[in-house]
Amino acid sequence: MSIHILGIRHHGPGSARSVKKALQQLQPDIILVEGPPDADVMLHYIGQEGMEPPVALLAYMPDDPQQAVFYPFAQFSPEWQAIAYAQQAAIPVRFMDLPLTHSMAMDKGEKDTPLVDQPADIEEILPSQAETEISHEDFSAKEELETGLIDTPVEHIHRDPLKYLAEAAGYQESELWWEHTFEQRQNTEESFAAIMESMQALREALPETKNKKEPLREAYMRKIIRSAQKEGFLNIAVICGAWHAPALTNLDTKKADEELLKKLPKTKVDFTWIPWTYSRLTFDSGYGAGIHSPGWYQHLWDFPQDTAVSWLAKVAALFRQKNMDTSVAHVIEAVRLADMLALLRNYPRPGLHELNEATQSVICFGDEVLLQLIRDELIVSNKLGQVPGNAPKVPLQHDFEKQQSKCRLQPKADDKVYVLDLRQPTDLDRSKLLHRLSLLDIKWGRQENVSGKGTFKEQWRLRWQPELLIKVIEMGVWGNTIEEATNQFIAHQSKEVQELSKVARLLERTIPAELPGAVDAVMNRINELASMAGDIVQLMQALPPLAYVSRYGNVRKTDLAMLSALVDSLIVRICVGLPNACYSLDEDASASMFAHISEVNNAINLLQQDAQLDLWHHTLLELSAKEHIHGLISGCACRILFDGKALPTEEMASRFSLALSTANEPGYSAAWLEGFLKSSGMILLLDDVLWNILYQWVATLDGEVFKNLLPLLRRTFSTFSPVERRKMGEKAKGLPAGQSTGFAYKHTPGFDASRAEQALPVVKMLLGM
Repeated sequence: MSIHILGIRHHGPGSARSVKKALQQLQPDIILVEGPPDADVMLHYIGQEGMEPPVALLAYMPDDPQQAVFYPFAQFSPEWQAIAYAQQAAIPVRFMDLPLTHSMAMDKGEKDTPLVDQPADIEEILPSQAETEISHEDFSAKEELETGLIDTPVEHIHRDPLKYLAEAAGYQESELWWEHTFEQRQNTEESFAAIMESMQALREALPETKNKKEPLREAYMRKIIRSAQKEGFLNIAVICGAWHAPALTNLDTKKADEELLKKLPKTKVDFTWIPWTYSRLTFDSGYGAGIHSPGWYQHLWDFPQDTAVSWLAKVAALFRQKNMDTSVAHVIEAVRLADMLALLRNYPRPGLHELNEATQSVICFGDEVLLQLIRDELIVSNKLGQVPGNAPKVPLQHDFEKQQSKCRLQPKADDKVYVLDLRQPTDLDRSKLLHRLSLLDIKWGRQENVSGKGTFKEQWRLRWQPELLIKVIEMGVWGNTIEEATNQFIAHQSKEVQELSKVARLLERTIPAELPGAVDAVMNRINELASMAGDIVQLMQALPPLAYVSRYGNVRKTDLAMLSALVDSLIVRICVGLPNACYSLDEDASASMFAHISEVNNAINLLQQDAQLDLWHHTLLELSAKEHIHGLISGCACRILFDGKALPTEEMASRFSLALSTANEPGYSAAWLEGFLKSSGMILLLDDVLWNILYQWVATLDGEVFKNLLPLLRRTFSTFSPVERRKMGEKAKGLPAGQSTGFAYKHTPGFDASRAEQALPVVKMLLGM
């Protein structure tokens, strides 16, 4: 009876090639691969038609799908090649590790238990739960190692154990050391023997891990190996992470292992296969067992010989696709430079670093920016895998895939922009699907602004992320189809929300999804909350989204009669309550109310109903004349009335003059001016009467008062466009006709030109010139 333990890096083309070669030589009668034993039923899908890596084994709790674990596989993953070999050789293959039914139950228990009196010691760094295994773990060293690999004592250190070996060999990166030492080595037996010896030395030198799961996992691995021996298998191949290899050599620990594994918690776990992407295999994605360059590793797997030539040929092809001239001579010179760099560094062959340097020097002419294109398209790549259609799925996932096919929206790992014409049936179906997914918080697409007029166009940017399938599974509790689940979920959400403005925004998002049941539920909730709402601000916040919803009436063919009645009711209640709501507000509250009034005005103008406009203008007239109203709000009301032609020019000039009268406090006048002019100063350029009133008011201000008001005035004028500010400066300076308005105050009786000249630098500062 023989047991062959093959320690590997979980995503490495050299390790995968070595494992495949070793299995062909060993001819085992069973293969044990590191992974959750309760997922053995999923192994037969590997090798089926339609299964194309990268893929991931997804484990989740049916009662809490957000508690999920991914086990990613690429074609160059040693585990993938081992499983594929077992199926081709028609021999058993099994996972060996702590079952997820125990592991996830432990994780859930730790999350539910508050941490009290947490020790100050640094604990072992572990991957996140969604990356529980198929990883190299990082370990902590509490004090200086006796091996001498650490020169200075440390109390707390988080470190990759391979970093010690890499530094001893003269490398700064453990990844690069591992690649040169093992991934590029051709002698299989020597590689696995060297890995075993290196990991044994590290485990003896480093402190024991404080991770409670680690002993459990290795105990269960030994249990699986002993179980295979008991079943009569004589030639057992074990594929595991390099760190675990030494722990599996001693199987005479049965009693201790059984004691350790007693009374473990359990939970129900379901499994499925999902497509994965190379970008999700990288360290940058947060994956604990990630690699820096999955696209490069795939190339190493596909082209074990002449790697440099084939890689640089890919680079040249990419540049030509981007309309950048790249000749054969460029490729030849880059290959020669990469070979020379590898020779100078005493490497057996050029690696990715050498090829990147050669590419930048020869093909990119020293430009680093072009290397980012190579990284995105080739080094990382956005390759997306596929899974068989018969893999286990929840009903909602089946309907989701059916809707994808119907709308001809295939998941892609890179961005894809769709401009939809809602007058076309296919585009309308796409829009409905994407809006429904957005309501379910399945963020496959992001709606963007689209150029042009009309409500019949939408623009979406789609980018598929594998984690979205977890959300699909989670939302399966609300229904078996996308339409049913969205209806139920929105009805539930509307009951939970207590703020009228939030329900209004929910209605705004629901209308484009064309869900009559959900729309009715949200409308009923809005009516319920509106009837009880006593806060005028809530009503004002609710009106704009409801007004905007009406824009979908023609394209979406939604019955808006109930909505129109609700909008009328809200406008009446806002108009009745607004004057009293604005009474005696401080500066901050007035600024907030200013924003609400502007939004309500835009909403009412959007509706273009004469009765509503008349009622609104009547309310603003009352508001502008009411005492104890902050100047910001009074000025805003007057400007809206003037723009809406509800105030004649003479009346407006009278109000403007009254607001800037010396009888008022200067602070009130400045606030009124800000409310009147905010974001648009064009009226001052077009109306010389108003300009003259403002000019005279500024001229009569006391010097100290002017300095105190200057920040407020500057804030007002800073909202104007640069062109408006420039023209105001010219007008204030009194330039001759043809260059400005021709309005020159030099000729005004009593005008002190010398005093005005002294004020010009301050005015320029005020205008931001």
